[in-house]
Amino acid sequence: MLEINDLHVQYGKSIKAVQGASFSVGEGEIVSLVGQNGAGKSSVLKAVAGLAPITAGTIAFEDSPLASGRIEQRVRRGIAYVPEERGVFAKLTVAENLRLGTTPRRDRAEAERDIEAQLARFPILRKYWGKGASWLSGGEQQQLVIARALVSRPRLLLLDEPTLGLAPIVVDMLFDFIGALPEDGVTVMLVEQNAVRAIEISDRAYVVQPPGRIIGQGGAADLAASPAVVDYLGFEPATRGEE
Repeated sequence: MLEINDLHVQYGKSIKAVQGASFSVGEGEIVSLVGQNGAGKSSVLKAVAGLAPITAGTIAFEDSPLASGRIEQRVRRGIAYVPEERGVFAKLTVAENLRLGTTPRRDRAEAERDIEAQLARFPILRKYWGKGASWLSGGEQQQLVIARALVSRPRLLLLDEPTLGLAPIVVDMLFDFIGALPEDGVTVMLVEQNAVRAIEISDRAYVVQPPGRIIGQGGAADLAASPAVVDYLGFEPATRGEE
């Protein structure tokens, strides 16, 4: 579904965030990018979303290239992005936030049914339906922005640090939810600081080292077999995942 080849992302004249990342995401997969802060993971995700400047390399979605920028092109083609900072519109109600996600759609009746499906999935959103999004806690806001992305009916969902700063019970709920998304026909590309949990739910993980260089890939056992990966992450994924 997604092919990234020799991707370079640079901000301004001097900040080289990504240098030479190459990897793929297959349809129906959950693929995660893990690594330390500042490794370039989020910049890769933003480049796919059309929010970071691509200075070299290519990104192809379903065998068709994605130009640098062109966020609208991504949305029309079925790519949705949930940013690290959540991006709720605090002055709008929960209802208005959710309906913003259906803006690209013309099938209004189906869109309303999809909203109902998300309200069933995240009941707290129904409770605060007519309230401003600022009433929601951090975990509730994260549920809102994920639901808002899903009502656009994406084929590829980009999640940037979805569990950052959340309570453990909410983290567990979100990982269970993300792990089940392929059953609904949604492919997931995940950037996550909680490397252990991300690797557990992923079909494949890519380990990213500054500046955006991939030094390992595969499942937990594959990553544990690489001394460079274990040294960089600070744990053996297969061992930690079995505890």
